[in-house]
Amino acid sequence: MKLHRHPLSGHSHRVQLGLSLLGIPYELVEVDLMKGAHKTPEFIQHSPFGQVPVLDDHGTMLFDSNAILVYLATKYDAARKWLPTDPKGQADVQAWLSVAAGQLAYGPAAARLITVFGAKYNPEEVIGRAHLVLKVMESQLSARQFLVGNSATLADIAAYSYVCAAPEGNVDLSSYPKVRAWLTRIEALPGFVAFQKTPVGLAA
Repeated sequence: MKLHRHPLSGHSHRVQLGLSLLGIPYELVEVDLMKGAHKTPEFIQHSPFGQVPVLDDHGTMLFDSNAILVYLATKYDAARKWLPTDPKGQADVQAWLSVAAGQLAYGPAAARLITVFGAKYNPEEVIGRAHLVLKVMESQLSARQFLVGNSATLADIAAYSYVCAAPEGNVDLSSYPKVRAWLTRIEALPGFVAFQKTPVGLAA
């Protein structure tokens, strides 16, 4: 199992975290984004949008971090702890995977892209979006320990990386005690692996 990733990519960390929490052995393969390694014909053959991460499961090549998480949970989690089998549980997890690909990607993730990678987004706009999704998460976590019930699922794995790194994009988490407690609970899970920190924004 090989994970082609960049250490500062939250999408890459999402998959690394999933692999580690599921107890799946893996090897990290660094992709040099600065040299355009993700835009070569060879890489695009496996990731048509030229993005990390890419997972190589003994010759089965997968792209898109959320799709990879679903694949891993479906294939390797015999107890179905991380992806429920009941229709409502599956739908609830899928809803948060959509949030990770939508509101989180265009909120805290985009805000961090400005400070870490120099992206040309409007800081006020993306930070505003970040607070909108964080307010919803704060409300949801007032009634439960994790995003879907009281045990961790793929929903939490998908949301963790960019929320924990939100201060790097000048997104202040101080007003969200439930979210911060949720981050701490994820970090206490067996097999947790940290996202590499960058001293920028509020984390400088």
